[in-house]
Amino acid sequence: MSFNTDPSMIMKCVAYRRGISLGDVTIEDISEVLKHPETFVWLGLREADTELLLKIQEEFGLHELAIEDACAAHQRPKIEEYGDSVFLVLHTALLTVDSVEFGETHIFVGSRFVVTVRHGASLDHRKIRQRCESMPHQLAKGPGFVLYAIMDFIVDNYMPVIDGLQQRFEGLELAIFENRSSRQTLEDLYELKRELLLLKAAIMPMIDICNELMRFHSGIVPKDVQVYFRDIADHIKRVDQAIDGMREMLVSAMHVHLTFESVRQNEVVKGLAGWGAILAIPTMVFSWYGMNFRYMPELAWEYSYPLVMGSVLLGSLLLYRRLKRSGWL
Repeated sequence: MSFNTDPSMIMKCVAYRRGISLGDVTIEDISEVLKHPETFVWLGLREADTELLLKIQEEFGLHELAIEDACAAHQRPKIEEYGDSVFLVLHTALLTVDSVEFGETHIFVGSRFVVTVRHGASLDHRKIRQRCESMPHQLAKGPGFVLYAIMDFIVDNYMPVIDGLQQRFEGLELAIFENRSSRQTLEDLYELKRELLLLKAAIMPMIDICNELMRFHSGIVPKDVQVYFRDIADHIKRVDQAIDGMREMLVSAMHVHLTFESVRQNEVVKGLAGWGAILAIPTMVFSWYGMNFRYMPELAWEYSYPLVMGSVLLGSLLLYRRLKRSGWL
């Protein structure tokens, strides 16, 4: 069978025996390498197309439904068992300048192989491989330990995202209390809340995944490796607590923002009402003298005009000082 694919989709394919690397392996030679006992293959893919995944299915004997999910690349976090292997979907998160980008990592795990397929935003897995290869006594435990290392890496990278979102929130909070908030501030608060909801939806299923790996699939995850997934579950709970705390602060900040906006609107209304009261004095006097009555005694008096103008100015000034003192102006 001829096989042509984009080499950029294949990150790394290495065979291991007793925790020691045997070197790179081509896709076509995987099935031959797996014939040797105590050997497993760790294959990393990125944005793999259907042709490559079908070839992987052939080499590792993967279930067609799992391959179909890996092709779709829009799956919820989950773990599914297919015969002697399991298929996991984990969501990844990366913090950019002004947003959080989410991706997916699909993992096929059997007793003799680990295959990762990364989609969307995710960090390179070279650090995971280097970490595992630096601990050959742990890597000798097989694909179960590799699965733990991958999940631990993904969960650890949630915390920098939380820290970045916390910094963004502190900036928005400062703008609110320094009276620099605007409609954009409220929109940014809602966007931050939306990203926290997406992040929570990404991490919460992983607790169930860890619990299942701790209790089942002993053929893939040895008993001495299962305890490591308890540590991952603890990390997820800490991330979840941080998300819940920030969400509560976000809701409070939104209420404070809206309260400040109401106060500012009330100040504007009070100012307009105060100036309206001041203008009511000359309006009343001038409308009074604007009546077309023939006999008005003040019209013939020599000092009527300056007296009226002086009375209007004095009354307006006294009212202005009174309103200013009471905080209306």
